[in-house]
Amino acid sequence: MRIAVEELDVTLSGRTVVSGVHLVAEDGEIAGLIGPNGSGKSTVLRTVYRYLRPHAGRVLIGDTDIRSLTAAETARRVAALPQERGSDFELSVRAVVAMGRTPYKRAFAGEDRADVDIVATALARVGMAGAGARRFSTLSGGERQRVLLARALAQDPKVLVLDEPTNHLDVRHQVELLALLREQRRTTLLSLHDLNAAASLCDRLHVLHEGAVVASGTPREVLTPELLAEVFGVRAAVVEHPLTGDPLIAFDHRGVADAGAGSDAAVVPQARPFP
Repeated sequence: MRIAVEELDVTLSGRTVVSGVHLVAEDGEIAGLIGPNGSGKSTVLRTVYRYLRPHAGRVLIGDTDIRSLTAAETARRVAALPQERGSDFELSVRAVVAMGRTPYKRAFAGEDRADVDIVATALARVGMAGAGARRFSTLSGGERQRVLLARALAQDPKVLVLDEPTNHLDVRHQVELLALLREQRRTTLLSLHDLNAAASLCDRLHVLHEGAVVASGTPREVLTPELLAEVFGVRAAVVEHPLTGDPLIAFDHRGVADAGAGSDAAVVPQARPFP
């Protein structure tokens, strides 16, 4: 299902945090939001999953304004993995994941066979199949992250909204998570700090800077040395990944970009540019 953010303005405590944001994830597409800290990525995502109410603009799920839906209708369409992780659940892992089935249940209705199977499948997909009886509060940060992703998958949404989903995950589980998202081909809108992960995973990138979208397109179109210097303030070359052929960003860790030196300051001459 297509998701579109149209001319979004969000004001918090009297301050405009995002302004005129327009972005889209087409049906089955993975769209990434990238940008420096404070650029508005989380604010946009919180508006998409209705944690925040926009000052202006709207969010469309298909052709429907998300604000016209009930909470339960929204939850059957959109599942979110926010940055704010629950850490004090005195519930079992399985019970936390089973919460994802709530939008489909009548009040006081118990689980049926389908619910049991869906929860088990979700736990298996995130590598937590044997952890159902453990207390959520005893898990590591990475384990909690995977359990909350399993809860979102158990919700069986049309759209996934993920805010920094690779936080707290070790390298193996980061790779597995990205592979899982790619395999699903479920419409996904997510923010990522890891630009190489974004280049590998996303069909489309939207770059936010100071509350506005400054670039949109495929990773090859968006991730240029010039943009990396201007938006992120880093010197980098964009080369071809030797294993996957995706854009690979090689950062110069010896110093930041000189914004006044022109676009050549962002290029590392020895690197083979991405075709």
